[in-house]
Amino acid sequence: MNDIEFSRDLIKGKIAEVVFEQMFRSSGKYTILHSGYEYTLPELAQYQHIAEVKAVIENIRNAPDFVLISQDKKEVHLVEVKYRTHRRPNELKEIAEDVLKIWNPCWLFVASPDGFFFEPCNTVVNNNGEMGLLYSKWVNEDIQREFLKLLNEFEKK
Repeated sequence: MNDIEFSRDLIKGKIAEVVFEQMFRSSGKYTILHSGYEYTLPELAQYQHIAEVKAVIENIRNAPDFVLISQDKKEVHLVEVKYRTHRRPNELKEIAEDVLKIWNPCWLFVASPDGFFFEPCNTVVNNNGEMGLLYSKWVNEDIQREFLKLLNEFEKK
Protein backbone atom coordinates (compact mmCIF):
# COMPACT_ATOMS: atom_id res chain seq x y z
CA MET A 1 0.00 0.00 0.00
CA ASN A 2 1.47 3.34 -1.00
CA ASP A 3 1.22 6.59 0.99
CA ILE A 4 -1.77 7.90 -0.98
CA GLU A 5 -3.77 4.68 -0.53
CA PHE A 6 -2.94 4.66 3.19
CA SER A 7 -4.01 8.31 3.49
CA ARG A 8 -7.22 7.65 1.55
CA ASP A 9 -8.12 4.76 3.89
CA LEU A 10 -7.27 6.87 6.94
CA ILE A 11 -9.50 9.70 5.71
CA LYS A 12 -12.39 7.31 5.00
CA GLY A 13 -12.01 5.91 8.51
CA LYS A 14 -12.18 9.39 10.02
CA ILE A 15 -15.24 10.20 7.89
CA ALA A 16 -16.92 7.02 9.18
CA GLU A 17 -16.16 8.09 12.76
CA VAL A 18 -17.61 11.56 12.20
CA VAL A 19 -20.70 10.09 10.51
CA PHE A 20 -21.21 7.68 13.42
CA GLU A 21 -20.81 10.41 16.01
CA GLN A 22 -23.02 12.97 14.29
CA MET A 23 -25.69 10.47 13.24
CA PHE A 24 -26.10 9.06 16.76
CA ARG A 25 -25.98 12.55 18.24
CA SER A 26 -28.71 13.63 15.77
CA SER A 27 -30.93 10.81 17.00
CA GLY A 28 -31.13 12.60 20.35
CA LYS A 29 -30.99 9.26 22.16
CA TYR A 30 -27.30 9.03 23.07
CA THR A 31 -24.30 10.77 24.51
CA ILE A 32 -21.20 9.93 22.50
CA LEU A 33 -17.73 9.97 24.05
CA HIS A 34 -14.45 9.51 22.22
CA SER A 35 -12.42 6.69 23.70
CA GLY A 36 -9.85 5.95 21.02
CA TYR A 37 -6.16 6.31 21.68
CA GLU A 38 -5.95 9.49 19.59
CA TYR A 39 -7.83 11.25 22.37
CA THR A 40 -6.26 9.72 25.47
CA LEU A 41 -2.70 8.79 24.50
CA PRO A 42 -1.22 12.30 24.19
CA GLU A 43 -1.71 12.91 27.92
CA LEU A 44 -0.22 9.51 28.83
CA ALA A 45 2.79 9.79 26.52
CA GLN A 46 4.79 11.65 29.16
CA TYR A 47 4.61 8.53 31.38
CA GLN A 48 5.52 5.92 28.74
CA HIS A 49 8.91 5.16 30.34
CA ILE A 50 7.12 3.57 33.33
CA ALA A 51 6.65 -0.19 32.77
CA GLU A 52 3.04 -0.34 34.02
CA VAL A 53 2.09 2.60 31.86
CA LYS A 54 3.43 0.85 28.74
CA ALA A 55 0.87 -1.93 29.24
CA VAL A 56 -1.90 0.62 29.78
CA ILE A 57 -0.85 2.51 26.64
CA GLU A 58 -0.93 -0.71 24.61
CA ASN A 59 -4.48 -1.43 25.80
CA ILE A 60 -5.55 2.12 25.00
CA ARG A 61 -3.91 1.88 21.58
CA ASN A 62 -6.40 -0.92 20.83
CA ALA A 63 -9.38 0.80 22.47
CA PRO A 64 -12.69 1.08 20.62
CA ASP A 65 -13.41 4.46 19.10
CA PHE A 66 -16.46 5.51 21.12
CA VAL A 67 -18.54 5.01 24.22
CA LEU A 68 -22.25 5.26 23.47
CA ILE A 69 -24.44 6.12 26.47
CA SER A 70 -28.24 6.12 26.34
CA GLN A 71 -29.91 9.29 27.60
CA ASP A 72 -31.56 7.34 30.43
CA LYS A 73 -28.06 6.07 31.43
CA LYS A 74 -29.27 2.44 31.40
CA GLU A 75 -27.15 1.40 28.41
CA VAL A 76 -23.44 1.91 27.83
CA HIS A 77 -21.72 0.42 24.79
CA LEU A 78 -18.14 0.45 23.55
CA VAL A 79 -18.14 0.85 19.77
CA GLU A 80 -15.44 0.19 17.18
CA VAL A 81 -16.12 2.11 13.94
CA LYS A 82 -14.91 1.03 10.52
CA TYR A 83 -15.41 2.16 6.94
CA ARG A 84 -15.57 -0.52 4.28
CA THR A 85 -16.22 0.08 0.59
CA HIS A 86 -16.88 -3.66 0.31
CA ARG A 87 -18.00 -5.60 3.37
CA ARG A 88 -16.14 -8.90 3.49
CA PRO A 89 -17.50 -11.21 6.19
CA ASN A 90 -14.15 -12.88 6.87
CA GLU A 91 -12.53 -9.47 7.42
CA LEU A 92 -15.37 -8.24 9.66
CA LYS A 93 -15.18 -11.43 11.72
CA GLU A 94 -11.44 -10.91 12.16
CA ILE A 95 -11.95 -7.30 13.26
CA ALA A 96 -14.58 -8.40 15.80
CA GLU A 97 -12.35 -11.18 17.11
CA ASP A 98 -9.43 -8.78 17.57
CA VAL A 99 -11.60 -6.28 19.45
CA LEU A 100 -13.00 -9.00 21.71
CA LYS A 101 -9.52 -10.09 22.80
CA ILE A 102 -9.33 -7.02 25.02
CA TRP A 103 -12.71 -5.27 24.90
CA ASN A 104 -15.65 -7.52 25.66
CA PRO A 105 -18.45 -6.62 25.31
CA CYS A 106 -18.05 -4.29 22.36
CA TRP A 107 -20.06 -3.39 19.28
CA LEU A 108 -18.94 -3.00 15.67
CA PHE A 109 -20.32 -0.23 13.46
CA VAL A 110 -19.52 -0.43 9.76
CA ALA A 111 -20.20 2.48 7.41
CA SER A 112 -20.44 1.34 3.82
CA PRO A 113 -21.80 2.82 0.58
CA ASP A 114 -24.74 0.39 0.86
CA GLY A 115 -25.70 1.26 4.43
CA PHE A 116 -24.79 1.27 8.10
CA PHE A 117 -24.29 -2.01 9.92
CA PHE A 118 -24.25 -2.41 13.70
CA GLU A 119 -23.93 -5.55 15.80
CA PRO A 120 -22.28 -6.74 19.01
CA CYS A 121 -18.85 -8.15 18.17
CA ASN A 122 -19.88 -11.50 19.65
CA THR A 123 -22.76 -11.66 17.17
CA VAL A 124 -20.45 -10.77 14.28
CA VAL A 125 -18.11 -13.61 15.27
CA ASN A 126 -20.98 -16.09 15.78
CA ASN A 127 -22.45 -15.13 12.38
CA ASN A 128 -19.08 -15.55 10.61
CA GLY A 129 -18.79 -11.84 9.85
CA GLU A 130 -22.33 -11.27 8.65
CA MET A 131 -23.85 -8.07 10.03
CA GLY A 132 -27.34 -6.66 10.13
CA LEU A 133 -28.32 -3.16 9.16
CA LEU A 134 -28.49 -0.50 11.87
CA TYR A 135 -31.99 -0.75 13.37
CA SER A 136 -34.22 2.30 13.38
CA LYS A 137 -34.55 1.94 17.19
CA TRP A 138 -30.95 3.22 17.36
CA VAL A 139 -31.21 5.93 14.67
CA ASN A 140 -34.38 6.51 12.67
CA GLU A 141 -34.35 5.73 8.97
CA ASP A 142 -34.68 9.35 7.82
CA ILE A 143 -31.54 10.35 9.71
CA GLN A 144 -29.72 7.26 8.41
CA ARG A 145 -30.72 8.10 4.84
CA GLU A 146 -29.37 11.63 5.16
CA PHE A 147 -26.06 10.47 6.60
CA LEU A 148 -25.70 7.70 4.02
CA LYS A 149 -26.18 10.31 1.32
CA LEU A 150 -23.48 12.42 2.98
CA LEU A 151 -21.13 9.44 3.29
CA ASN A 152 -21.59 8.60 -0.36
CA GLU A 153 -20.81 12.17 -1.42
CA PHE A 154 -17.29 11.61 -0.09
CA GLU A 155 -17.03 8.17 -1.66
CA LYS A 156 -17.65 9.56 -5.14
CA LYS A 157 -14.79 12.04 -4.95
